[in-house]
Amino acid sequence: MASVQVGGVEVAYARAGHGPPLVLVHGAGADGRMWQPQLDDLKDEFTVVAWDEPGAGRSSDLPAGFSLEDFAHCLAAVIEALRLGPAHVAGLSWGGTVVLELYRHRPELVRTMILADTYAGWKGSLPPEEVAARVEGAERMLAAPGGRFDPTLPGLFAGDPPAEFVPLLDAMADDVRPQTMGAELFMMAGADERDLLPAITVPTLLLWGELDVRSPLSVARAFQDAVANSELVVLPGVGHVSNLEAPERFNHAVRRFCRARA
Repeated sequence: MASVQVGGVEVAYARAGHGPPLVLVHGAGADGRMWQPQLDDLKDEFTVVAWDEPGAGRSSDLPAGFSLEDFAHCLAAVIEALRLGPAHVAGLSWGGTVVLELYRHRPELVRTMILADTYAGWKGSLPPEEVAARVEGAERMLAAPGGRFDPTLPGLFAGDPPAEFVPLLDAMADDVRPQTMGAELFMMAGADERDLLPAITVPTLLLWGELDVRSPLSVARAFQDAVANSELVVLPGVGHVSNLEAPERFNHAVRRFCRARA
């Protein structure tokens, strides 16, 4: 795995394939390994890059005071260092919030956006009581002995996690850094990016699991109403981590969308 130095932060990434650039941004409690089914399948047509965000995977720890804007600037630096822009940029869950922040600050690097099971920040997409409950639950989980993120957290999948990916989920959970999770929770709870949505002009794919209870379809509909040039694709019978629960259908939707806008 290669890396890019952004200030004092080392940002690792995996790269595969050739063709139009497709940059993948993972969710919280994960790292770039969550995109393995996409790297394997889409590399035949695209240059696929999956980063490990600062504080995750093989990237260095989060510096003190790191912000959502800092995540976006690091993502921009990866795209620029690899000379990929403008790129198709996809983010799932927390990763979609980072992608939105990238678009806010560096829209010229974004050819299209793929927002999967995501939020305009928790504050921007969920009722206040739900945000408070999530923060409380996550803080309790991280404060428990071992402080380990639970990759089978209720709501991440429509049913049980796909058996073939359980070892991967466990491996990523073992590597979660409590400092990173705590910082992301604080950012997600306070982030409200609804003001940005009407200003998005690039083609945007909204890719959602029908049974996602973490970011329900009502959130997807709000995105669709606010983003003028958007298309909603719903994956039947699928939960929040849609790229692992239904990788073939997820990849097909991404491939079709990006191919039409290469």
